[in-house]
Amino acid sequence: MPLKRCGWCGEDELYQHYHDVEWGVPCFDDAILFEFLLLEGAQAGLSWITVLRKRENYRKALSGFNAAKIARFTPAKVEKLLEDPGIIRNRLKVQSAIRNAKAYLKIQQQHGTFSDYIWQFVDGAPIQNRWKTMSQVPASTPESDAMSKQLKKDGFNFVGTTICYAYMQSMGMVNDHLVDCFRYKECKTHQENPSLGRH
Repeated sequence: MPLKRCGWCGEDELYQHYHDVEWGVPCFDDAILFEFLLLEGAQAGLSWITVLRKRENYRKALSGFNAAKIARFTPAKVEKLLEDPGIIRNRLKVQSAIRNAKAYLKIQQQHGTFSDYIWQFVDGAPIQNRWKTMSQVPASTPESDAMSKQLKKDGFNFVGTTICYAYMQSMGMVNDHLVDCFRYKECKTHQENPSLGRH
């Protein structure tokens, strides 16, 4: 019997692997949280699979998602990135990565970890949903509204509420696997025992 998955990952093997392994698993690792913050921003207006296919190219282009290095990117580096066909060549998005790296480093200084900062929007624990159909899954919530507002206040951009909610889903801050998806219970286990999450 084929595995029952959430419908959004379709038949694409890369998409299915992402769904099966990463999506919805609670993440408390600052480096991964930062990587996905940049990738979600790059995704704005596009499909997630487009970004997923370029993920390794982004890793090379953005110095392994090293925030300290990205924060020091020069205007000349921006121009070079805009010539790189392996990433989404949008000037605002490239500049946003630099801006967000600087804001991220500042948050780490103020809060100790970015994880502590970002998880405050769900009171430090994943929200457990019980959706039966994809049409029930919201595009945003009061929690993503609050996250978006605070992130913007703290200097981030490309962090609208819809992007923030997609980020919350991917980082396991909410369990939005459908209840009949084989990953629903697995992610619920991760969420009930945070030590099983990504650290």
